[in-house]
Amino acid sequence: MTGQEHDFSHLDRAGRATAGLARSPRLAVTLTIGAGIVLAWFILAAMAIRGAESRLAGGAPGDTLLKDLPRLPLPEFLDRFFALCLAPAPLAGSAAAQALAFVLMWFLMAVAAMLPSAAPMIRTYCEIADTARTKGEPVVHPLVLVAGYLATWLAASVAFAALTLAVHGFAAGRVLDPAVGLAGAAALTIAGLFQFSGLKQACLKKCRNPFSILFANWSVIPARIFGLGAEQGIWCLGCCWALMLVMFAVGVMNIFWMALIGLFTLIEKQTTGRVASQVAGAILLVWAAALLLVSA
Repeated sequence: MTGQEHDFSHLDRAGRATAGLARSPRLAVTLTIGAGIVLAWFILAAMAIRGAESRLAGGAPGDTLLKDLPRLPLPEFLDRFFALCLAPAPLAGSAAAQALAFVLMWFLMAVAAMLPSAAPMIRTYCEIADTARTKGEPVVHPLVLVAGYLATWLAASVAFAALTLAVHGFAAGRVLDPAVGLAGAAALTIAGLFQFSGLKQACLKKCRNPFSILFANWSVIPARIFGLGAEQGIWCLGCCWALMLVMFAVGVMNIFWMALIGLFTLIEKQTTGRVASQVAGAILLVWAAALLLVSA
């Protein structure tokens, strides 16, 4: 058996492919994460198109372009999910279902916009795991780390969903509609000021240097790796939670701004210094002031 432990020639094509994935966790992680991100963007884009079609002229930024895109045929359960998110909040008799739909919506947004920025952390773990594996040491699968990271964002999605219900329920509006006036300016002001804070930089430093944290807390116990992923998720949430508030000012499901925030987050975590954070903060504060002037 020793000479055949890596010989999969006796398997069929599907078996060899499966065995190859088992020998290469990094490939399995890349495929799984990539598929999850693509699926999240697909669902969110379809929802944004439905929302743009249902709004009157002068709605959220990008509505004109979205209305020209073809409506894709979707399963009935996705249509129901979209209906819960697009309806005025809260729906009579469906408050619990709508709250769950909002949690799922925010979680999909986190997967689409934030998970790509966690790629360096996940890659670093895979590199450490590969080194340990070549030494014959046991290794917890990287997807356990990813699950812990996503668990933090799932918890955050509950908070964002509650805030969504509060903001749009109070305003008797739909969740996709941008928050205007004081509510929109407040979201932009909080996001802008946080970009200059020491907490922002402390969290950003942790996100930029995952190796030391992963290496110092290395374990072969799945629960600890799950907790390590959750800890990294907390640092990421601490770095990016305020930027997510911008979505209230532009429309919670504005995929153009969602993509921009996701891209900025990725760049911010890959660069050094405070320039990117402070420039973004200044833009948000000027935007907040302009929104207040327009609304006055």
